[in-house]
Amino acid sequence: MPVSDHIRKKLSTLPHKPGVYLMRDRFGTVIYVGKARDLRRRVSQYFHPSRRRGWDLKFNALVDAIHDFDTLIVRGEPEALLLEGRLIKDYKPRYNVSFRDDKRFLMLKVNLNDPIPRFALTRLKTDDGAKYFGPFPNSGALRRTLDMARHKFNLRGCKALTPGEAEHKHCLYAHLKVCTAPCVEKVTREQYKLQVTAACDFLHGQCDEMIHSLEAAMQKAARDLDFERAAQMRNQIEDLRAATRKTTRYRRLPNHQSTIDPLADLQELARVLELPAPPARIEGFDISNISGTFIVASMVVFRSGRAVRAEYRRYKMKSVIAQDDFACMAETVRRRYTRVLAEGRALPDLILVDGGKGQLSMACAEMEKLQLGRIPIIGLAKEFEEIHRPDGKVPLRLDKTSGALKLLQRVRDESHRFANDFNASLRVRKISESLLDEFPGIGVKRKEVLLRHFGSLQRLRQATAAEIAVVEGFGEKTATALRGFLDARPQ
Repeated sequence: MPVSDHIRKKLSTLPHKPGVYLMRDRFGTVIYVGKARDLRRRVSQYFHPSRRRGWDLKFNALVDAIHDFDTLIVRGEPEALLLEGRLIKDYKPRYNVSFRDDKRFLMLKVNLNDPIPRFALTRLKTDDGAKYFGPFPNSGALRRTLDMARHKFNLRGCKALTPGEAEHKHCLYAHLKVCTAPCVEKVTREQYKLQVTAACDFLHGQCDEMIHSLEAAMQKAARDLDFERAAQMRNQIEDLRAATRKTTRYRRLPNHQSTIDPLADLQELARVLELPAPPARIEGFDISNISGTFIVASMVVFRSGRAVRAEYRRYKMKSVIAQDDFACMAETVRRRYTRVLAEGRALPDLILVDGGKGQLSMACAEMEKLQLGRIPIIGLAKEFEEIHRPDGKVPLRLDKTSGALKLLQRVRDESHRFANDFNASLRVRKISESLLDEFPGIGVKRKEVLLRHFGSLQRLRQATAAEIAVVEGFGEKTATALRGFLDARPQ
């Protein structure tokens, strides 16, 4: 496929700078995100004829789908890596594999409200009153820099929330004089917090003095022909610079404007489905679950071929407790149109379910029970993009360039995105509610006992130490420590 004049013109204006590029199809959908040390050279490679002669079918399919691209310039490769990962998680492009999971870059956190604050690694930032540093693209450099900071500022490395005499007895950090042992008051807690504050300034990038000291030590070691020590100093300097390098924050990219003709797509859809008129209102359904957990569904609305987000709805399954997409689809359709009828709302001109014959038959059965069988309903199976109809005819396969198919794909993809976003938000909420995981010494069973006793994390927050102490497996000492832990983390 020849390169369009539009793309050729944009390629000629790209700078020889590091950055991130986003490839888009003709509907403006981001289909690939990549990073580059040299934007102009990297993006231009996609359109070289020599690359198209290879046997990489995925690459050829990607290039065939590219209609436009956007770029973002950054200051270096670490920033490009961070931005690439964030954009892939935002857009979930179909041609990307890396970064599409929920794993995030490492961050460093410290809660200055704790009795004896400690630095810890985390991948999730929550509103718990702690200070966060990062994210960091190089986890190895971060871990080595944290170890360096602990030695420089005499910080503790133990995991106890409020360490005491028992922890100090077996503490290697204290015996090696790395930690100033605030747990046994070799220094006051106020003095120790000053050490932590100084370490925070250091991690904010105020480390020039230490870098100069390391450079001087490195040069001295080189003069003394101690090249092994000089290499260690060099590596420490590189780790310091990598871990404390400032990164730029980016706002989400604005929606890309593309040339879509909804009216023409609706007219073609009416023709291929043999509808009496173009469907002015289309409602799409999808189910999302991960191994049977957080089973949810979505319903999206397209009016005149365009999404109407204010009318989207999402559902948590009530009657389905196992992984059964067919039963989930039946429950969702039943709940949706039972309510529509009760409230006298507008009915759709076309219903689209994500799936094949199984999902479609369950949805049709529920519509018949509600005496709404007159409403056209179809299923769109993703594997071959086949359109299934209730009459049992051979599934329709439209040309990939068909506007009608593209419209159905937009409805299906939007319902899929909305369902997955709801599922992800529930999982994030579950993680954020697992504040107890940060409390040292409490396992899954003890956490479950606590939440079962109090009913929720919110009610546990309101409990006194005496009320916590009566819970099975908790004594007065642990209850007091837990109460202090919760007090140090504002709601």
